[in-house]
Amino acid sequence: MRYGGNTSCLEVTAAGRRLIFDAGTGIRALGLELARSANLDIDIYFTHTHLDHITGLTFFAPLFEESNSVRLWAGHLEAPHTLKNVVTKLMQAPLYPVSLEVFRAEVGFNEFRAGDTLACGEVGLRTAPLNHPNGATGYRVDFGGKSICYITDTEHRPGERDKTIVELCRGADVMIYDSSYTDEEYPRYREWGHSTWQEGVRVADAAGVGTLAIFHHDPSHDDAFMDDVARQAASLRPGTVASGLPRVVVAHEGLTLAP
Repeated sequence: MRYGGNTSCLEVTAAGRRLIFDAGTGIRALGLELARSANLDIDIYFTHTHLDHITGLTFFAPLFEESNSVRLWAGHLEAPHTLKNVVTKLMQAPLYPVSLEVFRAEVGFNEFRAGDTLACGEVGLRTAPLNHPNGATGYRVDFGGKSICYITDTEHRPGERDKTIVELCRGADVMIYDSSYTDEEYPRYREWGHSTWQEGVRVADAAGVGTLAIFHHDPSHDDAFMDDVARQAASLRPGTVASGLPRVVVAHEGLTLAP
């Protein structure tokens, strides 16, 4: 599988800080790479806590090293739910053999409301609520005149652009967008909380985004299917931006983008 089979996890590094977004199964490989170093200081921001975005957390190696600090953040939960409560329930019988106390790192649980503005050192984060069952949070990361937006999981409203997302992503260098389906498939999955790659193109164009990264592929889409999506998307957003990145790219496991 050239495009990969893990669930959502991406890393952003800027100003000496390490920001991780979501803890899907993809976080395990990242954790093994990071575990080569000690005294790690990491922030993990969740879009939401559905299983495919949190299930890799318990396999994140830096959580098992005493010298590390890991802060967890979520902006979509409503009382009585809290992030610590959710992770505690994930790690309890009959779902999991050991409890939260197995972590040796200093772990912090932080709540905010989607729409708040955050900061990670010198790195700015703007957030916005997304249209997803049980809520989700979109992020914009700004540093040094560069910006990356992470927009998954969210369902568009056919025929109109989501103004909140367009404003959050306006002028961004990179927008990583929920492209679970095609426009043709979408009617079968209405109200599942996901969008299409074609809507990603429309939002990117409306917001003046530099590079659109087509992300969160439906697992039934094989490499041949995604190759065809890449060809169609490139025909709609041809060329490159000033940084040399293509105007559209289909995300794959291990992809690095430097805006």
